[in-house]
Amino acid sequence: MADVAKRLERLKEKMRETGTDLVALGPGAHMQWLLGFHPHPDERPCLLLVSRVGETFLMPILNADGTREDTDISFHCWSDDEGPETALAAALSAISAEDASSVVLDETMRADFALLLLGALPRPRHAFTAETVGALRMRKDEGEYGLIKMNAGIADEAMRKAFAAIKPGMAEKDVADVIRAHFASEGAATQFTIVGSGGNGAFPHHQTGDRKLQDGDAVVIDIGARKQGFPSDITRMVVVGHPPEGYDQVHAVVEDAVRAAMAAARPGVQAKEVDAAARKVISDAGYGEYFVHRTGHGLGIDGHEPPYITAASETVLEEGMVFSIEPGIYLPGRFGIRLEEIVILRADGPEILSSLPRDVHVVEV
Repeated sequence: MADVAKRLERLKEKMRETGTDLVALGPGAHMQWLLGFHPHPDERPCLLLVSRVGETFLMPILNADGTREDTDISFHCWSDDEGPETALAAALSAISAEDASSVVLDETMRADFALLLLGALPRPRHAFTAETVGALRMRKDEGEYGLIKMNAGIADEAMRKAFAAIKPGMAEKDVADVIRAHFASEGAATQFTIVGSGGNGAFPHHQTGDRKLQDGDAVVIDIGARKQGFPSDITRMVVVGHPPEGYDQVHAVVEDAVRAAMAAARPGVQAKEVDAAARKVISDAGYGEYFVHRTGHGLGIDGHEPPYITAASETVLEEGMVFSIEPGIYLPGRFGIRLEEIVILRADGPEILSSLPRDVHVVEV
């Protein structure tokens, strides 16, 4: 509970800084980060309401007893036969927020929850969480870092299992099965297994399928799983036998783009400068039109969350932020190459969480 109290106080400090009267969170990732849990999400309005002076829940009575095991925050309960309006008014009054005019809404909550709350306030102006909960979530503490680092290690070993298993004639989905089996053996829930061989590798989000691996294939392997509430995400390359024509040169360009992005990522730098550094390397090599996605995304409770490392993002990077650096080149009908690292930003630059080299793994045939 000490971490919860600390995070609530940090949120209230941020609310004072931003002039926010009320923060409303639905069951989901923001509430999970703040409290360490969230109630069962369904169609019944359930809101954590935080003002500068207190916090309380609007709670469906159906979920109250189970949720009470996880928190000592006060509840204002409502039942199906009476509806939530009276309980919501009491909850707002209890934390001196009945006249709140500056309201931050959880952008992932149900629209009907948001409209219920806004309809209960006299003059609400609303924004989303980017400057409050979202800003706090972007900077990971050492406990969060430890869990993300642990998951990175599990993903490294899953990738090594895939390297060891790959042989000509295996289907993409057979490789994915090896990866999922390792994640399961570590108590991690698989989130995704992209195995794109040959021309399929040119589709960044290829749906792993029945295609058989063969001599001359470049294979993109992008995997992730979740354990103890946090995910992993890593992409590495395999070549089966002889590399396709031009592979080594393109791999070197993508590696140089990773290194350029790493060199640009420093506290105080805008995220778009990191994207620009990677994109310049690839464009200067003549492959700019084949780098079709952003350079990276944040990673925490959600597998994709701020900061986003895009050409337009003006987010200023700060120490403690965790994000991917994953430039790629995708040549239609030939092959794709993506190299992905998850990093945590330290005072002197990014710390890579994986211990697996980015060199291509070659399968002898």
